[in-house]
Amino acid sequence: MRDYIPINKDNLPEQFEIDLANETFVMEVNYNQTQDFFTLDLYDMNRDPIVLGEKLVLNVPLWGDLTDQRLPAPSLVVLDESGQTKRITFDNFMITTFIYIDDVAPEEDNPIEVSV
Repeated sequence: MRDYIPINKDNLPEQFEIDLANETFVMEVNYNQTQDFFTLDLYDMNRDPIVLGEKLVLNVPLWGDLTDQRLPAPSLVVLDESGQTKRITFDNFMITTFIYIDDVAPEEDNPIEVSV
């Protein structure tokens, strides 16, 4: 099953620690209310920035265009497995669209929540 990262969109910006592939990172999720989009900041455990302001785009892996050895091993991607969404909005984020940890075989498609 594919895990997703639980975000409380009503408390943004939200910063939390998360374990990915035996490494701990700090993530911060932000929301741009004027343009209706989300961004994600990624830090190492010392809170040194790795990537700042990565815009969440539906079906596009985060940091897909970056090469940095400090990035987490599993791919993170925002998906709407119901197929209802064309783009991420405040109204559908954490309702039908979730940030998934894409570390499972394609035939496994039942998401479960990851503790952060």
